[in-house]
Amino acid sequence: MTINETQDQIIAEFSDFDDWMDRYQLLIDLGNEQEPLDPQYKTDQNLIEGCQSRVWLQADDEGGRLVFRAESDALIVKGIIALLIRVLSGHTPDEILSADLYFIDRIGLREHLSPTRSNGLLAMVKQMRMYALAFKAKEGK
Repeated sequence: MTINETQDQIIAEFSDFDDWMDRYQLLIDLGNEQEPLDPQYKTDQNLIEGCQSRVWLQADDEGGRLVFRAESDALIVKGIIALLIRVLSGHTPDEILSADLYFIDRIGLREHLSPTRSNGLLAMVKQMRMYALAFKAKEGK
């Protein structure tokens, strides 16, 4: 499935709910469904700078595609990172770097987050793109 197909799927899932309390609950459920991050990856090196909550993000190259795993100590943030992983994980560095993450605005996420959570969302996206850049640079050698 392409990045845009996954985004469209997420937009459809969120459009089932008019009330933002229901959408927050969906985010929490998505976060709770996520596999816990192996404790060996809960290191300072994997902590995302700029997040008010603690978010660990691990990226691995599996056959030229990045696979992300993450965990957070905050329920809604856990759901946000679960969405980002669903959209970006399993794609090539080029696909990740060129992706327009339009689902964030279309589901109303950015406008319904506090400024600190919104900054955290940007930090998570930035970190995932930094991993993609790093893996792309490593491939080029």
